[in-house]
Amino acid sequence: MNVAATPDPATTTQPGAAAERAYWCETLLLDGEPTAGVRVEVGEDGRIVDLTPGCAPRPRDVRLGTVLPGMANAHSHAFHRALRGRTHADGGDFWQWREAMYLAASRLNPDRYYALARAVFAEMLVSGWTAVGEFHYVHHRPDGSRYPREHAMELALAAAAREVGIRLVLLDTLYLTGGIGRPLAPEQRAFDDGSAAGWLERWRSLRNALGTDPDARVTLGAAIHSVRAVPTAAMREVLAGLPSAAPLHIHLSEQPQENADCLAEYGLTPTGVLADLGALSPRLSVVHATHLTDADIALIGSAGATVVMCPTTEADLGDGIGPARRLADAGARIALGSDQNAVVDPLLEMRGLEAGERLASGERGRFDPAALLAAASGSGYASLGLGDAGLRPGALCDLVEVSMESVRTVGSAPAQLPLTATASDVLRVIVHGVIVADSGRLVSAGAGAGAGAEADAEARLPQALLRHALAALDNTPPTRHDTSGGAE
Repeated sequence: MNVAATPDPATTTQPGAAAERAYWCETLLLDGEPTAGVRVEVGEDGRIVDLTPGCAPRPRDVRLGTVLPGMANAHSHAFHRALRGRTHADGGDFWQWREAMYLAASRLNPDRYYALARAVFAEMLVSGWTAVGEFHYVHHRPDGSRYPREHAMELALAAAAREVGIRLVLLDTLYLTGGIGRPLAPEQRAFDDGSAAGWLERWRSLRNALGTDPDARVTLGAAIHSVRAVPTAAMREVLAGLPSAAPLHIHLSEQPQENADCLAEYGLTPTGVLADLGALSPRLSVVHATHLTDADIALIGSAGATVVMCPTTEADLGDGIGPARRLADAGARIALGSDQNAVVDPLLEMRGLEAGERLASGERGRFDPAALLAAASGSGYASLGLGDAGLRPGALCDLVEVSMESVRTVGSAPAQLPLTATASDVLRVIVHGVIVADSGRLVSAGAGAGAGAEADAEARLPQALLRHALAALDNTPPTRHDTSGGAE
């Protein structure tokens, strides 16, 4: 596939068109509570028409076992998946890991990004993530020049999501500096739009290119990379220029160095800078929020902002354990994300949230299983502007069936699945009222269409898609940069 041939997200074949149908769930977790014999009727628009508990299945109903609401991965960098299992030997910290990440980014182009994102989104889908917020900043060529096809990288991501069948909220990201008061490093040029005005112009053009999606299969959100990567004047311009309905995300206080640099420059913590700009609100999602002061926690909580915790990444990179319970008690919503995709498993992210709290506090039950599920489902969907994933008439019909008979789950109470199951226990995944994955395979994928049964079968396996995508990256030399520019 060449750049010109990367699928257009507006024309890519969908994994299945929703028609009127019904699912009968032996057990459905409604607001975390197991409810027996629930019949879910779905309209042609992929939304729930009616939901009836305590009933028997009808002859044409699709019968499911134990079912959870759809779960939203509220923070992903798909291309970081290329680093899995390749960065552990040399030790180091986040900043050392980041150099490997830049090398991976330098190997991307629209075709390779499409193939990798398709594979990563497939892995997410079969693991139980039904929606993803892709925090996307690799906009241009490694030297910062534009691709001939406008929005080539963004359209590649959108096409990949549409083909796989996962909901995508493309969090197109502003990234202007290599640190507070520092120019971009050569390896960061692909992220740059020159100014907030330049980014806003491209964002509006991208919105037109993606078009209106009433089904919420692919929608556009926005992100400010971080306080260290975007000056305050540029943040102020973005806050004034974005539509109020667009979800807005930002990395916040992931590293102590970010806090120290911010205090030195502004006399405020990163949270304090956002508060000073008027950015803290229910519309904002802050990612990580690991190293906060008491005042920071109070500001985020009183604003009703969402905090997207990424427990497996925060552990993998040695970032620390964020104050999730204190943030929730202060009024913040807690959502979950896979971030670098070293682990793609919503159930392990739920467990990681609670495990971190237990390790930090010495207490169990900091978040009960229903609260963990709400973080992965309702809060994640709300963070991405997709409603709250509540299972009720008019809501999106996104569901995940989980086995109760695996070596991990047998004997579990259904309500406690967030602390016993893993992605290996995910059976059928339903997005927009259609079964899109079953027992680790995509139900439908366009990659193998017309190429024979063997190719089609391989296109349904995320591991096969990942193998091909990673091989293409491995066979591409990284772009070498002149690093004499004095940036970090």
